[in-house]
Amino acid sequence: PKMLADFLSEPKRIPYNVCAIQMYFFGALADVDCLLLAAMAYDHYVAICNPLLYRIARSGGMCTWLVAGAYIVGLLDSALHTCCTFRLSFCKSNVINHFFCDLPPLLALSCSDTSINEIMLFTFSSCILGCSILSVLLSYSYIITTILRMNSAEGRRKVFLTCASHLTAVAIFHDTFLFMYFRPSSSYSMDTDKMASVFYTVVIPMLNPLIYSLRNKDVIGALKKTMSTKSFSG
Repeated sequence: PKMLADFLSEPKRIPYNVCAIQMYFFGALADVDCLLLAAMAYDHYVAICNPLLYRIARSGGMCTWLVAGAYIVGLLDSALHTCCTFRLSFCKSNVINHFFCDLPPLLALSCSDTSINEIMLFTFSSCILGCSILSVLLSYSYIITTILRMNSAEGRRKVFLTCASHLTAVAIFHDTFLFMYFRPSSSYSMDTDKMASVFYTVVIPMLNPLIYSLRNKDVIGALKKTMSTKSFSG
């Protein structure tokens, strides 16, 4: 909300404590989003590869534990980064070259040694993103094997439609974060990072409802009708 307000207001200022809160919730929810994508991949794996066990797993609270685990990890990881970042000294410019309080631009403003913070960022981000990607790859490797064994073309089509929207969301989200946080430091550019941040803070959340609604027959029918009846007037 603060970022959206700054787009429309002058001067663009944010108090020190509000900056910390903004960074904390952004980092926490980004981690949660990443882990929930992995949980969804596992959920698809159980539903497609072990359908007879799916109701048992659901009744045992599998989804509840997966969601709770994602939030616990996200909140703790972001708390660690936020505490370590705001213990640094900021004696240089107080102008953040970004749309909001993100970790890389704040580290760039600090006049303290930020090597520990950078190592922590790389290590914890690698663990969370790596576990998410590994879970997705393992889940879909089993799912693809199951699809290839299906005799029914209609069954394969339904499974593909179920997984296509999730895979699209995973690809967009993970590719953007890999670009943002796993590049060599020599290739960092704040202007490029600012454009990428708009993509994953605004564009991806706007696309998600459309991506996931593509499983809906009514939505697909409406899109086909729109494409087929589109005309141009001179």
